[in-house]
Amino acid sequence: MKALYLFSIVSLSLAALSNQAMSQEAGPSANSARYGYGVVDVTYIFKHYQRFTTSMDNMKKAMESADGQLKSERDTIAEKEQVRTQYNPGAPEFKQIDEEIARLKAEFQLKAGKIRRDFLEREAQVYYSTYQEVSNAVQYYAQQHNIGMVLRFNGDAIDPNNREDILRAINKPVVFQNNVDITPDILALLNRGGTPGGTLPAASAGGGTLK
Repeated sequence: MKALYLFSIVSLSLAALSNQAMSQEAGPSANSARYGYGVVDVTYIFKHYQRFTTSMDNMKKAMESADGQLKSERDTIAEKEQVRTQYNPGAPEFKQIDEEIARLKAEFQLKAGKIRRDFLEREAQVYYSTYQEVSNAVQYYAQQHNIGMVLRFNGDAIDPNNREDILRAINKPVVFQNNVDITPDILALLNRGGTPGGTLPAASAGGGTLK
């Protein structure tokens, strides 16, 4: 009876290990090292990379704060315009307030334009630095797993009722991939902070792996 019991335990353990191995082999990137190439969904990574999403959330809050300051100035101009209506167009008071409104509007346009340019530049820098991090992570992962090429693809589902989705499906460069999607691995690497040392290697000049 004891022997039968032990045999059952061993059998169950082996089955569990076998299922785990099969599960790992059937993972999204299971065949990337075998074939020597992989695909990565950069758009998906941008949506789920914690540092990037935090940066964008912080920028959104800063934009809302700046918009609050601009609203205060818009309200001041609107109040001046309301006061102006109390005078006849030919009155000295009307002319004085009208000139002040023109000055305030010009200053407002300059300030609003500068804020907008600053945010666009900051946003572009965040996107650029994040893409560099993704590229470096892909290069590091590819070198560690003997992958010679990584292609960019989009793993989003296609809506048959959406014309843009259909055109995207027709024009996508990767039509089929057989468990060579390294996206989850790259995302996990980035969210862990990069390589085991905590930093990502700089991509070699001209040696980018995203195609």
